[in-house]
Amino acid sequence: MHPELRARFNADFTAEKYAALLRCVNEATKWPADFRIAETPIFLTRDFTDQAVFAANQIAAQTQTPEFAMHSASAIPPGLEVPNESRHPEFLIVDLAICQDGNRLVPRLIELQAFPSLFGFQFLVLGCMRKAFPAIPQSWTSSFGGIRDERYIDILRKTILGDSKSENVILLEIEPEKQKTRIDFSATESLLGIQSVCVTKIKKRGRNLFYDRDGTETRVESELVLPD
Repeated sequence: MHPELRARFNADFTAEKYAALLRCVNEATKWPADFRIAETPIFLTRDFTDQAVFAANQIAAQTQTPEFAMHSASAIPPGLEVPNESRHPEFLIVDLAICQDGNRLVPRLIELQAFPSLFGFQFLVLGCMRKAFPAIPQSWTSSFGGIRDERYIDILRKTILGDSKSENVILLEIEPEKQKTRIDFSATESLLGIQSVCVTKIKKRGRNLFYDRDGTETRVESELVLPD
């Protein structure tokens, strides 16, 4: 971990600043966080960051082989395949644990996800941490690729919305207001203008899907399905 940033943060930390962080996170969108917010971020060194990125890229590369495609195809029961599936997912999330190997800290795989998990929330909490804790440099980011804030939002918008308007794209869930990650839904709505919609609220007419958006029946052109 980064010793200078850690020492600076610890010296500047107060319970009042942590309370300010919680207020920022919980009051920024229509839904609060339903899980505990850590008192501090993790300050990674460049060396460990490079290790984590290398590990993630190696894992991602394994999913792009013909052998992986052949074996993964058998994991989906017949009749449950998704039509018009793209060759690769737009999102690939590699969750890594920080483990100790002798005297070294090393990244180890927890799980792999192919859907947008907490992309809105992580941007929200980054801004709140910068605001609550002045010891965190404004240039510090949670983006492993070093992407600046505006570019991050731009990439997220283009990937999720494409050529569609925000009202024609939805976050599809089962009772989204009851999910532990609902703060991510509301954060994404704040960033991109797309609403979270329960699957039971969708209406089908012919080959088209519709949902109620502020009293107006609105056509769905694309949906993000967020499995738990």
